[in-house]
Amino acid sequence: MPKAKILLLEDDANLNETIVEFLEDEGYEVESTYEGYEAEERLYESKFDLLLLDVNTPGLNGFEVLKGARERGVASPAIYITSLNSVEDLEKGYASGCDDYVRKPFVLKELLIRMETLLKRGFYHEKKEFVKIGDDVKYDIQTGLLMVGEKTVSLGNKETRLLKLFMQSEAEILSHERIYTHLWDFDEEPSDTALRTYIKNLRKIIGKDRIVSIKKQGYKFIAQE
Repeated sequence: MPKAKILLLEDDANLNETIVEFLEDEGYEVESTYEGYEAEERLYESKFDLLLLDVNTPGLNGFEVLKGARERGVASPAIYITSLNSVEDLEKGYASGCDDYVRKPFVLKELLIRMETLLKRGFYHEKKEFVKIGDDVKYDIQTGLLMVGEKTVSLGNKETRLLKLFMQSEAEILSHERIYTHLWDFDEEPSDTALRTYIKNLRKIIGKDRIVSIKKQGYKFIAQE
């Protein structure tokens, strides 16, 4: 099961292929493009967990691709891959909505570390402060705290990570394998019994109807309208 779905915009064919091969070996699903308008089209067609965007590309440049995506509400974290190094370029990059950047030439391991750091954080470019889960239950995006009324509810590490995954993937059916990958580290043994316990604990707080069991497929999270 892929760790995350990545969009790569890089017009250097050799570098593009190198990054794709490296990330796929690390377990990521990668869609790569060489041109800005094609990247924009992919963003219309699909949802990505993270964007890797070269800045100087044919058609639309990386700045323009991301700026347009942000204006359309695309909140996926983005890393610029660039040879630009002036303060003005850096300022322009962050103003267009990026979360990080890596300068060429770079070591692939550095790119991976930056990616995984962003993917672990959770919510990006959200204009709202809270996600409403139920009548009196909400999730504070900034602090990562679950609130029932005015009280903070303490969750264990796995429950916290599971709830965040559900909210990031609202109305999607999450397979057991995807949840296992997200909740358990590589040196831990996933447990279906433990997962059912975490689901049960969350349901007690946010309501049984918020986490739906889909037979032989997984679970789906449904927040209140």
